[in-house]
Order: sequence, then structure tokens, then C-alpha cells
Amino acid sequence: MPSMPYAYALRAGQAVRETVSGLPRAFWWLWTSTLVNRLGAFVATFMALYLTLDRGYSATYAGLVAALHGLGGVVSSLGGGVMTDRLGRRPTLLIAQASTAVSVALLGFVRDPVAIAGVAFLVGAASNASRPAVQAMMADIVRPEDRIRAFSLNYWALNLGFAISSMAAGFIAESSYLAGFLIEAAMTMVCAIVVFLKLPESRPAEAAQTAARDDSVGLGTVLRDGRFMSVVGLSFLVALIFQQGSVGLPVAMGDAGFTPAEYGMAIAVNGALIVILQIPVTRFIEHRDPRRLLVISSLLAGYGFGLTAFAGSVGVIALTVCVWTLAEIVNAPTQTGLVVQLSPLHGRGRYQGMYAMSWSVAGLVAPLLSGFVIDRFGAEWLWGLCAVVGTVAGLGYGVLMRRLHERPHEEKREEKREEKREEKREEKQEEKGAAVGGPAVGEARP
Repeated sequence: MPSMPYAYALRAGQAVRETVSGLPRAFWWLWTSTLVNRLGAFVATFMALYLTLDRGYSATYAGLVAALHGLGGVVSSLGGGVMTDRLGRRPTLLIAQASTAVSVALLGFVRDPVAIAGVAFLVGAASNASRPAVQAMMADIVRPEDRIRAFSLNYWALNLGFAISSMAAGFIAESSYLAGFLIEAAMTMVCAIVVFLKLPESRPAEAAQTAARDDSVGLGTVLRDGRFMSVVGLSFLVALIFQQGSVGLPVAMGDAGFTPAEYGMAIAVNGALIVILQIPVTRFIEHRDPRRLLVISSLLAGYGFGLTAFAGSVGVIALTVCVWTLAEIVNAPTQTGLVVQLSPLHGRGRYQGMYAMSWSVAGLVAPLLSGFVIDRFGAEWLWGLCAVVGTVAGLGYGVLMRRLHERPHEEKREEKREEKREEKREEKQEEKGAAVGGPAVGEARP
């Protein structure tokens, strides 16, 4: 009889195999591209230190550059979505990744403050333009029943890569900031090469024909889709909460007398838990009700940050990080799967772009909101506000999805129309075959 540790190892190995099995090869090349991209994401980690310590600029200027970087992401979220639908997934990825590589390398050489700010905006725009294309391609190549699992694995790769690159960024910065810019540019170019060599275009033929024929799903169409825009609004609220882990929490801990190292230890729990728990939690939530998952994750996020108001030590703060990290693990793949579910086939890029924009806008608003609340009212009010926002988001998801079936009616109607078109094509083939006295083209022989 195997020992207990060995039995647990066997079960864990089986769980991992079941989680990664059955996904197409193209998904794994896309997953590899995501991992390599995040492994080289050094600039975002040390940009503020580079501007203040190495270049000697003020903290205000560093904040302006960070805001312009985020603004570039807001603009390109929509632009990348349009490109994904019009040009295709693969061309958009190639353009975005090649542009990111060039702009990041350029950022390492420019010295004029205006030029630095302008190039930082380009970096933010280029690096975020690929997000709608990645999500749309993943939805194209993965079966609907496997999408939650695929999105979870992709999110796991993002966080694993970021955890490693964050640690490596410190060592690289001590040696040479320029080396960090150039290494990130090189690794991003490797991603573009992987896409060019290994990933074919995944846009469905019908979607490509629709894009070539007309622009039936424009940004106006997305904005008029009330149900989807409600999801975008709720996503923005949830994103505001999660952003506090990197903007509100360090400021509040600093004001309370904690050191940067103590904040680093607390926030490291977030990345570690995602790497450890993403796969087993995915197996648990994969076939569960998305409405319930989104409601629970919103409440966990809000009250996880809300509990920070009562945390007086690093250990207790780390426990609150555990609560909202679990919410993040559940929310990310479930929310992305819902976006795909609500997106028409020939408009996935625009819909994904609008969803990505909600997170980009939250990244701009969250620092301003947290700073204002902490300065005017104190950190306890910020954590209480997080609990309120989480409650509102949870109630919103509950109401919005009460009558949402497994798939939206529009998608079902589209499938029925496609079935009717297929039946008509088969009838025409049968008539043509009968006219020549033989079996119709494509008809199976006995």
C-alpha cells in the first residue's frame, strides 16, 4: 500500500494531467508565448525606480509617465479589438508584439523627459494591443466546454511569469537598467517569432467573410449591447478592488509604519497562491454555475480587502491577501469565459477589447481614488469602500445573470441559422448529385 505522501503525489499528478489534457497544440504555443512575454516583463516593475533613482526625475514626473503608460493601454484595448476583428488574430499579435519590442528598446535610450513620456505611452499602447487578440484566438481554438480551463491556465502562466520577472528585475536593475529594457525587447520579439512560426490564423471563416463584407459589429454595436456593457461595468468595479493590492495597500502599510520589505512579503503571498492553487481551483470550478462563482468572488474580493482595516500585523495582512487572492483565482477565468459567451463570433475582438479596457481604466482610476480616500478620510475608509463595492458587484452579477442560460440567445440563434444554411447547402448538393445520376458531392457512400 503506497504511503500517504506518495498517494497524495499520485493524485496531484493525475489532477495536473487531467487539467492540461485535451487542449489543442495551438493553445500551448499561445500559452508559451504568454509565458515568455511575462517572463520578460521587467520595465513595468522597475520603471519608477529607473526614472527617480537612475535618471533623477521627481516622483510626480514618474507618476505622470505611469499614467501615460496606462492611458496608452486604454486606447489600445479598443484599437486592438478592432484590429483583431478586421485584420485577424495572428496579424494583430505580430504587429503588437513587434511594436512592443521596438518601443521598449527605444525607451531605454531616450533621455529627454518629453520623449520618455511619449515613448512610455507607445509602450503602454503596444503592449496592451495584443490582449484582445490573445483572448479571441483562445476562444477560437478551444472547445466551449474547455474554455474556463484554458483561461485559467493562461492566467496561471501570466502570474508565474510575472512572479519570476519581478524577482529577476531587481537583480537586473542593480547591474544595468538598459539591460532590462533590451532583455524585455528581445523576449517580446521571441514571442512574435513563436506566433509567426507556430500559430496559424484562427479567425473562423464566417467571421472573416463578415469582416471583409461589412462592419456589422462596430464599437457602437458593443456599446448598445446593454447586457454586455453591464458586465463591463461590473468588471470595472471588481478591477478597482483588485488594483488596491498594488496601489492602496502599499500606501496604507507605509502610513501604518510597515516597511517596504514587509509589504513585499505580504504581497508575495498573492503570486505564490495563484501559482499553487490556480490548477486545483480550476478543476473545482470548471463545471460550476458561473453566476454563483462571480457573486462569491466579488464578495470575497470586497470583504478580503475590507478585513485589512482590522489587520495590525504582517501575518494578518497576509491572511487578508489569501482571501482576495482566492477571489482573483476564481474571478479571472470565469469572467473571461462570460465575455466570450456574450460575444458574437464575428465581433470577439471588439468585445474582448472593451472588456480589457475596463481593467485599463481601473488601473488609471484606482491610484487616484485610493490616494484621495486615504489622504482625506484614512485607510480604514478605503477598505470599507472596497467591501461596499464588492457587495454592489456581487449583487449586480446576481441580478444580471439570473436569467442567463448556458449560452446567450443570440449565439443559439446564430447556430440555428448556420444549421439551416448547412442544410440548404446539403440539399443543393443532393439535387446536383441526383441530376448527374450519382451520389451528391460530400455524401457518404455505403
